[in-house]
Amino acid sequence: MKICMILEGSYPYVQGGVSSWMHQYIQAMPDTEFVLWCIAAEAKDRGKFKYQLPENVVGVKEVFLDDALRLLWRKKNSRQIQLSAEEKTEISKFFCGENFQWDVLFDIFQNKKINPVELLMSPTFLQLLIQICREKYPYISFAEYFHTMRSMLLPELYLLTTEIPKADLYHATATGYSGLLGSMGKWKNKKPFILTEHGIYTREREEELLGASWVLPYFKDQWIQLFYAFSQCAYSHADRVTALFSNASKTQAEIGCDTDKLTVIENGVHFERFSEITAKKENGFIDIGAVVRIAKIKDIKTMIYAFAEVKNAVSNARLFILGGVDDEEYFEECKSLISQLAIKDISFTGAVNVLEYMPGFDFTILTSISEGQPLSVLESFAAGRPCVTTDVGCCRELIMGKEEDTLGIAGLCVPPMHRELLASSIIQMCREKQNRLHMGEVGRERVRMYYTHENSMEKYRELYREVLSWQE
Repeated sequence: MKICMILEGSYPYVQGGVSSWMHQYIQAMPDTEFVLWCIAAEAKDRGKFKYQLPENVVGVKEVFLDDALRLLWRKKNSRQIQLSAEEKTEISKFFCGENFQWDVLFDIFQNKKINPVELLMSPTFLQLLIQICREKYPYISFAEYFHTMRSMLLPELYLLTTEIPKADLYHATATGYSGLLGSMGKWKNKKPFILTEHGIYTREREEELLGASWVLPYFKDQWIQLFYAFSQCAYSHADRVTALFSNASKTQAEIGCDTDKLTVIENGVHFERFSEITAKKENGFIDIGAVVRIAKIKDIKTMIYAFAEVKNAVSNARLFILGGVDDEEYFEECKSLISQLAIKDISFTGAVNVLEYMPGFDFTILTSISEGQPLSVLESFAAGRPCVTTDVGCCRELIMGKEEDTLGIAGLCVPPMHRELLASSIIQMCREKQNRLHMGEVGRERVRMYYTHENSMEKYRELYREVLSWQE
């Protein structure tokens, strides 16, 4: 069996998060061949993998979005684009953010081999935009609208021209560009398509766009509608759609996924690797771990502000931030903030082996603005370390337990970006040793019962067997 895993902005270019999950996933299925279809932003990252690929990865196809811009710059002459009335109608709906038939677009770029630049520079495109602009944006400069639409549409149209790897099954890890390619793989090769969402991609992009300064306010709805169109494409083409927890599955249904396709498959960790870690040896310090990439979405700044308050109350507290740097500018801002606040005892370790550091921690913290079902929390629990988390994604469910789980609480949960409550919760965890140890044991048992890597992988294997059997 050959699986085409479709990945966007993650494995194998970035460490942690979905990338860690993906690497472990492939290793857990040594009898299955994998082809990686990787979407990344910049061609300068070609071949710069942060992981040594397992032997059962038999191919890697890299697609870079900035190649679309180079295609635009190189294009000199355009041939006349011939489109049917149906094709023009569907393209117009696509441009307007209305529901349309994705298969028509797939056919235009895969079978007719129409170059996206030729389309975007054609009289047909110009006429469609003039009509849309008159109807929807009568008081906006047409030139502004034209260039916005062209820059917005070029990357996805470019992706539709890419060669599709051959596989027995396509498996995408988001509804965005990867969901688009997974849908096209199913359409082209008539093979099953599975979609796994670690977070709700559409909602995450919507939040980013609403707060983005680079998007003009009157075009934000247009951008948001585009990502909802991607989710509509992926949900409609997928044979099965998985989420990490039940609330995420409900959100998928709200966005438009057929509930008959939905299923929950939780994350899992290698329980045996962490479960034998004993309680931390006394060293006169309260040592706190944060296993996070250095990125804005992890909200390291709120963590730093909160720790400044913690140090005033618990002088022997120390914070270790374990993870690689995704955003160098943000990292410099974090270091500058530490200097401005004159905070001692914060250490950035870079990307390290968490197993080597976990025995030295009393507990861990996670301050993300957005999460799915974080592996770092599960690993902390498996090691008997409770966690203070923000109330995002599945974190509250991990802390409190599912409805049928009567084990108790395994940490503390606070609103995102609320440094006062974050600080007071960390201080509480520092001061209440016996309660902290009890929470750690609850977390360890919760992972053993519900979140092991073996159980998670078996559910995915069964899912593969199920959808492949439909073709027999």
